[in-house]
Amino acid sequence: MARRILLFAAGVVTVVGLTGLMLTRPQRVDEAQLAGISPDLKRGESVFYAAGCASCHSAPDASGDEKLLLTGGRRFQTDFGTFVAPNISSDPEAGIGSWSALDLANALIHGTGPKMEHYYPAFPYNSYTNMTAEDIVSLHAFLNTLPAVATESDPHEIGFPFNIRRSLGGWKFLYLKPGWVVQEDLNDQEQQGRYLVEALGHCAECHTPRNSLGGLKRDLWLAGAPNPNGKGRIPGLTTNQLDWSEADIAEYLKSGFTPDYDSAGGEMVEVIENTSRLTDSDRLAIAAYLKAVPK
Repeated sequence: MARRILLFAAGVVTVVGLTGLMLTRPQRVDEAQLAGISPDLKRGESVFYAAGCASCHSAPDASGDEKLLLTGGRRFQTDFGTFVAPNISSDPEAGIGSWSALDLANALIHGTGPKMEHYYPAFPYNSYTNMTAEDIVSLHAFLNTLPAVATESDPHEIGFPFNIRRSLGGWKFLYLKPGWVVQEDLNDQEQQGRYLVEALGHCAECHTPRNSLGGLKRDLWLAGAPNPNGKGRIPGLTTNQLDWSEADIAEYLKSGFTPDYDSAGGEMVEVIENTSRLTDSDRLAIAAYLKAVPK
């Protein structure tokens, strides 16, 4: 009897272990999703700025055209360790110049690398997962037009147990949820803004609080959050906290000036550098969406 119990227990452990491995394995995009899509470089450039690629992946003190040198090296301190942005330039060795559009899609949608490794969610694939295939293919083409930089990426500075990448599969199972947060009946302009805010702009990654495991508290969407660097608080963007008009919001995203003639500061300076390159239509769409976000 004891032997049967041990065998049964061993079987249960094996099944549970295999189920865990299946649920936490890195996921990939079906190549058919990208089939027949032709890249649009102009669209890719717009996606590049809307997604804020240079804000994380250019050198820490880069300015002007230097921001197109995606050498990496910026450090992001969190409760889980310090993450260092990698080189994503077109260099085939140090950067991602050897990546296919499918490789980029796997990274953006599933947080999966070319070697089937999990990426840390400091890379905001939790938002990028809602990107369209057309935008990913176009972004891939645009990235390949930017200069190659041979600077090797520095490793993240993360201790046990967060350095166990396999555990990220469990994090993704809990928190990587494709689909829109704001589900209300939105008009075309508000839907455009939703895509720019929830997917490309990944605004919630800073403006939404997180739980103890780093998952976004979606019931407090864009309600404001502690600054990860420990200095102050990132403001909320819901209508009960941001009482600007849609025109005020659009102007701020273009010029950086508030309705009180103050100017953007801190990390928002780089955000404005990106949103200022969008169209007036895009900025107004963002404003319309923010006005539609529930309090």
